[in-house]
Amino acid sequence: MPIIKVANIDFRYKDIRALREISFQVRRGEFLGIIGPNGSGKTTLIRVIDGILVPEKGGVSISGSAIRGMRRRDVARLVAVVPQDFPMIFSFRAREIVMMGRSPHLGMLRFEGESDLEITRRAMEMTDTLPLADRSMDSLSGGERQRVLIARALAQEPEVVLLDEPTAFLDIKHQMEFFGLMKRLNREKGLTVIAVTHDINLAAAYCDRVMLLKEGRIHSLGAPGEVITKSNIREVYETDVLVDANPLNGLPRITLLGSTLSGQESRSEAGAAPQL
Repeated sequence: MPIIKVANIDFRYKDIRALREISFQVRRGEFLGIIGPNGSGKTTLIRVIDGILVPEKGGVSISGSAIRGMRRRDVARLVAVVPQDFPMIFSFRAREIVMMGRSPHLGMLRFEGESDLEITRRAMEMTDTLPLADRSMDSLSGGERQRVLIARALAQEPEVVLLDEPTAFLDIKHQMEFFGLMKRLNREKGLTVIAVTHDINLAAAYCDRVMLLKEGRIHSLGAPGEVITKSNIREVYETDVLVDANPLNGLPRITLLGSTLSGQESRSEAGAAPQL
């Protein structure tokens, strides 16, 4: 049964048409990856699903409820977002950031109770951030900050987690740790995850299905092996790549093709997909 339905979405920024006739469904407990070149509409689509942006045509529903017209508090009880980064105006401790995830469940005059504190503790335990609880976010590494943001999302107790290029500023180790954690939560907790990423190999390794966007349209949508092909990458990214099967897991793997100074063709790995 689909938990998310996106129907005939069109979205425009003044004179720029960012999304065109976007329709798809996401199954409950699915891990969907969204890839595509810069300007293809990936982040815009995430913001439309979250209800931050209102399309000029079409609509989004989550668990049978239309996003349009819902209060932000009600949307936040269904959907949590993990962004690229979390700009800090004040020096909050990690525990305080995670506790912010309980806000949609609190009334106007209600303070956090014992149950909220316990949910916060469990979220930090699941993400291995309890040891960071009393540290300032300013003092944490990029990987640690992202784990805290995941904990905040889990504290919301959402049905869907949206990841908007959350590993853009992380090194390879922390990228793999991040996606590994999200996959574990997806499997163990039944979280539905939609992840925007520029790393095609990470999408192939961790996602059940992959959506490839081109100029605001869905170019292809399906299993990683169906979408991540040499012809699709050439058509959408306008570059030639080698696509083969990762010997560790059989999933598609992208290798960039370049030229050496002598003019001979060489190959360089574009982040080989890790074994699951």
